[in-house]
Amino acid sequence: MADTVWFWIAAGGMTLAVAATMVAAVLRARPDPADGPRALQVYRDQLAELERDAARGLVPDAEADRLRTEIARRLLDADRARGAAPVAPTPRAARAAAVAAILAVVGAGSVALYARLGAPGYPDIPLAARIAEADARAAARIGQEEAEARLAALPRTPGPADPRHVELVEQLREVVAGRPDDLRGHELLARNEAMLGNFAAARRAQAAVVALKGDAATAEDHAALAELMILAAGAFVSPEAEAALNRALALDPANGTAHYYMGLLFAQNGRFDLAVRIWRPLLDRSAPDAPWVVPILDQMPDVAALAGVNWSPPVRMARGPSAADVAAASSMDPEARQAMIRGMVEGLAARLASDGGPPEDWAQLIRALGVLGEGDRAAAIWAEAQGRFAAAPAALDTIRAAAVAAGVAE
Repeated sequence: MADTVWFWIAAGGMTLAVAATMVAAVLRARPDPADGPRALQVYRDQLAELERDAARGLVPDAEADRLRTEIARRLLDADRARGAAPVAPTPRAARAAAVAAILAVVGAGSVALYARLGAPGYPDIPLAARIAEADARAAARIGQEEAEARLAALPRTPGPADPRHVELVEQLREVVAGRPDDLRGHELLARNEAMLGNFAAARRAQAAVVALKGDAATAEDHAALAELMILAAGAFVSPEAEAALNRALALDPANGTAHYYMGLLFAQNGRFDLAVRIWRPLLDRSAPDAPWVVPILDQMPDVAALAGVNWSPPVRMARGPSAADVAAASSMDPEARQAMIRGMVEGLAARLASDGGPPEDWAQLIRALGVLGEGDRAAAIWAEAQGRFAAAPAALDTIRAAAVAAGVAE
């Protein structure tokens, strides 16, 4: 309660200070001195200075006559204006109305804005308290079995499956059930159960793989187990899945799958700052086709905003227009089509300039520039590619075909 009172006292004081500054400016307002006697004095001083300069020979006679005439004209105009339309002070009623308007806008506007964007009645939550709350939330998570049970209780519509595949998996289950020490059988079962969407069964088979391998289990084995746990729990990272992720990272600190799901764990528990701290470097070092890139790019804008971090995707994650993109663009109006293709082209060009790329990307850029009618740029890219791929004739042939299609090579 005391914190709320002090907040409103501080907010009210700042609002009054702003309003007082604006009111003082209104009350101090005076007519422009250029419209009064001061303007006449300025012109008289200019005329006197001109006479002194002319007497010393600093201003030619012809120029002095011209300036003397111009200053005299302005002097007369100012004198006539002063006599014809004397400046009246602002009426007191108008000033009072202006003051009232300022107080209403600053005061009522501030309260209305805070009521919309702020959280009236809620105390401030210090950073330490927010971290403690997130840690408590993580510690109170339900276990893997309970998470799977809750997901299984939800209505689910199974996707279409090849009956022959289903039959083969049923046979594999029977074989593995009779041969519990068959490592290869458990590996095949985990993979095929996952393909059918039976993630709970798949994670049990993968757990058997990890148990059978013992100390020989790799980081990928543990990361795969964690991933199947998370999928079986509906994308929820349970304590058991976290333990598997930690084992994977202990064996391979650079494991991308484990890093992605650790970031997801922190995001789920409100530690968006740690999620960004994990996901941003993971994106920076990942290939554009890495399986975790698209999920991170989908979630990072919101996660970064909640963490209070300015973030934009790495330039090299941008891709150029594919044939399907260009075909889809054909149904758009010309301006929209041009804008879409150009955005993709600039992203691809920036990525190739900073990181390079395979010959297919260079060919794609040249073709796209040809579509845009930018022959000079396409020719420049073709010339650069000839230098980069001089020692790779096959790659150069791929790019040359695109250059020929764009009309910049023969």
